[in-house]
Amino acid sequence: MVAFGHQPLTTAGLWALVWDSAPLSIHPDALQRATASHEFLQRFAQETTIYGLHTGFGPMAQYAIPPEQQKALQYNLIRSHCTGMGKALAPELVRATMLCQLNTLLLGKSGVAPAVPTQILNLLNAQVYPVIYEHGGVGASGDLVQLAHLALGYLGEGLVWHQGTQQPSAEVFERLGLVPLKLQLRDGLALMNGTAVMTGVGLLNIQAAQNALHWSVIVSALLQEIVQAYDDHLSAPLNAAKQHPGQRTIAALLRQLLQGSQRLQNRAQHLYQQSHTDTTHSKKIQEYYSLRCLPQILGPIYDAIQHSQTTLEREANSVPDNPIVDLETAQVYHGGNFHGDYVALAMDHLRLAMTKLSMLAERQLNFLLHPALNQLLPPFANLGTLGLNFGLQGAQFTATSTTAENQFLANSIYVHSIPSNNDNQDLVSMGTNAANMTRRVIDNTYQVLAIECWAIVQAVTHLDLEQQLSPALAPYYQTIKNHLPPIIDDAPLAPHLQTFKNYLQHHLIQF
Repeated sequence: MVAFGHQPLTTAGLWALVWDSAPLSIHPDALQRATASHEFLQRFAQETTIYGLHTGFGPMAQYAIPPEQQKALQYNLIRSHCTGMGKALAPELVRATMLCQLNTLLLGKSGVAPAVPTQILNLLNAQVYPVIYEHGGVGASGDLVQLAHLALGYLGEGLVWHQGTQQPSAEVFERLGLVPLKLQLRDGLALMNGTAVMTGVGLLNIQAAQNALHWSVIVSALLQEIVQAYDDHLSAPLNAAKQHPGQRTIAALLRQLLQGSQRLQNRAQHLYQQSHTDTTHSKKIQEYYSLRCLPQILGPIYDAIQHSQTTLEREANSVPDNPIVDLETAQVYHGGNFHGDYVALAMDHLRLAMTKLSMLAERQLNFLLHPALNQLLPPFANLGTLGLNFGLQGAQFTATSTTAENQFLANSIYVHSIPSNNDNQDLVSMGTNAANMTRRVIDNTYQVLAIECWAIVQAVTHLDLEQQLSPALAPYYQTIKNHLPPIIDDAPLAPHLQTFKNYLQHHLIQF
């Protein structure tokens, strides 16, 4: 059993909690913090007017709510904002959202009743996830619309995911013996304020992006073997001449994967030999950028992922609520901690980086399929009969189309604020849109990588290089080949590509 709320939530930790069904509990210290915050708010609310407890919300905050209607106010807020549309978020994304929300509520600054985190925990352990939708929140007062749907599920209303299907909450609650949450004080507002959706989706994006980068490094190293690249563009002295940690890290990873290579060429030795045999240099002096500039291309992507991870982990361990209950000063503070700009900007940054990763994969694929460029392989890496068979000609269209979509989606949504809420929310983050768009770009990137991996198999097979690969690369190549065997006769490739794309996404590579 994992005791939740005791240590900071990390990207890797969230990934494990999303995909591992081990039971969760709430650490006693965390529950005590939340309880103390709630009890303080109960006392404080008897003497001071508090937004969202004694008043309406947003532009209607000037309307006082009489005591006998204050609980109804919390329910009305949730039900009225269940206006989401579009695709339902996948169950794993909702689980990530619930974990992020639980973590922030257990920091003890929202004043929620202890029954609230307990209810979230019960649903997580029962693997019951409220159905929420992609479209709705603008990421200003948090993920209002999406979190309203989440809260509705806690009340035993609306739809929930259970055992892979959408079912009425009331039926699932009755079948599993779950009890609908009873709201108190400002529980409804606390559940709807916050950035849990954009943060939960964002953290899963980061883990998926890291993994895609690792696969890109592996594929790029295999390309070095295929073309018998020179070794100096990956050298420590060359890459140490620039100060960027990502560049140095990528170069080091590539050197590690290629250690013991039988095919990399020492530039000084090769040019010396050529100078004594011919004057035409049968081999290019420098490879194309998609082969030679890997540290300089993948390095910035590495750094972008690291920066986004730092930002999202800080957000996941913050209190994105309004107002904030502070026990140390015995005050309630009103402000805008629910605003999602940090997440939105980080997701835009990550989306740009992953688009570039897909562009690199597409260019490397084009190199392998274009005989005038590689001067090693038949057209489209075709292992069958030229003219009769087509190799990966059809697959390249998919990679090109998908990369083009990424290039379009890479445009920033962080700067596409539209005022809303009677202009109360006059500058918004669009953070949830940014996280969802980034997720699509990452998924697209895996599609292009999967196609490139098949081209690698075709190339290694044609050149009969499998026994010459470096010891570190050989197991990765075998994994790819097991999923994508060499193509000779034409057949539909889509089922194999989809299966392998899913494999790439869910099997994390750690160097």
